[in-house]
Amino acid sequence: MSRLDAKFEAGDVVDGDSLKAKGIIKHADALVKVLGDGEITKALTVRVDKVSATAKAKIEAAGGKVEEPC
Repeated sequence: MSRLDAKFEAGDVVDGDSLKAKGIIKHADALVKVLGDGEITKALTVRVDKVSATAKAKIEAAGGKVEEPC
């Protein structure tokens, strides 16, 4: 999660396309799971394949949201 915090700005959408554009993944259609290690301080909208319960709690605590298909 700290990589998301470092690479994205508040209000950004985190999905396959944006992760590829930021160099975090190699293919936009790769399966992505966000884990809860690290901290997040920005409100992000996360649209990936899976989000751990810990990551979801941290994202929401920072003012962000997790959207389906998670």
